[in-house]
Amino acid sequence: MGLTFSSVVDAAQDEVFAWHARPGAIQRLTPPWQPIRVGAEAESLRDGRAELVFPGGIVWIAAHDGSEYTPPCQFVDRLDSPVLSALLRWRHTHRFAAVGVDSTRVTDMVDTPVPAPFLRSMFIYRHRQLAADLAAQRRYRSDPLTVGMTGSGGLVGTALTAFLTTAGHRVVKFVRRPICGPGERTWDPADPAADLLDGVDVVVHLAGEPIAGRFTDRHRRAVRDSRVHPTRALAELAARTTNGPRAFISASAIGFYGAAHADEIQTEASARGEGFLADVVADWEAAAAPASAAGIRVAHVRTGLVLSPRGGVLRLQHALFAAGLGGRLGTGRQWMSWIGLDDLTDIYTRVITDDTIAGPVNAVAPEPVRNADYTRALGRVLKRPTLLRVPEAGPRLLLGRDGARELALASHHVRPERLMDHGHTFRHPKIADALAHLFGTNTTTTGSIDQEAVT
Repeated sequence: MGLTFSSVVDAAQDEVFAWHARPGAIQRLTPPWQPIRVGAEAESLRDGRAELVFPGGIVWIAAHDGSEYTPPCQFVDRLDSPVLSALLRWRHTHRFAAVGVDSTRVTDMVDTPVPAPFLRSMFIYRHRQLAADLAAQRRYRSDPLTVGMTGSGGLVGTALTAFLTTAGHRVVKFVRRPICGPGERTWDPADPAADLLDGVDVVVHLAGEPIAGRFTDRHRRAVRDSRVHPTRALAELAARTTNGPRAFISASAIGFYGAAHADEIQTEASARGEGFLADVVADWEAAAAPASAAGIRVAHVRTGLVLSPRGGVLRLQHALFAAGLGGRLGTGRQWMSWIGLDDLTDIYTRVITDDTIAGPVNAVAPEPVRNADYTRALGRVLKRPTLLRVPEAGPRLLLGRDGARELALASHHVRPERLMDHGHTFRHPKIADALAHLFGTNTTTTGSIDQEAVT
């Protein structure tokens, strides 16, 4: 019983082993469709302990075995949880063998009574994710940077932090709670400390109240106030910090273009639209002007609908569609400009490391889809019918008339013109492939992955 899975990735043996040893590796390899979160990372592949937390607070402890630690060829971990160890045997051997100067065979061997078919999709995902991350990190390779980040605990921030640290960069988390370690600094959004940005090469500003919600006056204030003033305060601090950042990367949104454009394509050159979100985004981006005036490179990542089962809209839709209750919204004719979470981390990394990119950057996939097509694609991936139709009154009841118009029923046909002009590579440009990857239903191997054996 158990599983052996092997594939070849296009990276040197030392590089692949080092990737696994850096902070963030376990986060990058944990499948997004599984109800698991990383509670703690192992401090060492030799004898560290990692914790994975399941629903109900059940903790899986992976203890590394120092007696079988032989870098850069192998490390081993085993299940060492007080309750789970009595019920399940699990010993995982990770092996790395040089195939050539710039390629490595990665082999996972799991000794467990769990049948291999139940593990297959997880390990195919892990190998594909490893190969894709290594390829992306080669594309955006730079000297190690110190990146100061707000919003590091959110959906995007968690993924981006792990991607950057596995690439060898250092992430300093700006947090509003008491600091828990050396990699954190206290951040007061209203009045950031004078030394907050000392030694920081790049600021990545992701923090802001969730936009989703009923568009009451209170919600509108929270959305605006959490974005405009904190961005201006950070930008002013960056401008006067002599040993501070040379780039200021701020989250933004395609809401800049307004909510309804029919089939008209929007690019970074398009004019500002109308509506509450368009006004907020315009003021949000303008708030970074002090950094730009000081000669700091400023970029605004105008993000579309971010897809991940770990959060956002897709997390909510997953439960509905899995129950067979999913369906198109209204007419289903509205355009959805979307982006997979891994592609979004690539885009942020590209903007962080590419000194030629400044100003607005549309962070969307190159192939937007209509809501009806998205609905069918998600139904196929989850193998559920999508015959129902959600009337427009539903979103209006939950979000209010303005909220429904600017969020659930908005039509955004946005093109990532600037990224395409720079020859950017998207991992998943098509919605069906992106959803299959996110839910582990695409079990074929492509690109640099060459499956050898699953037993």
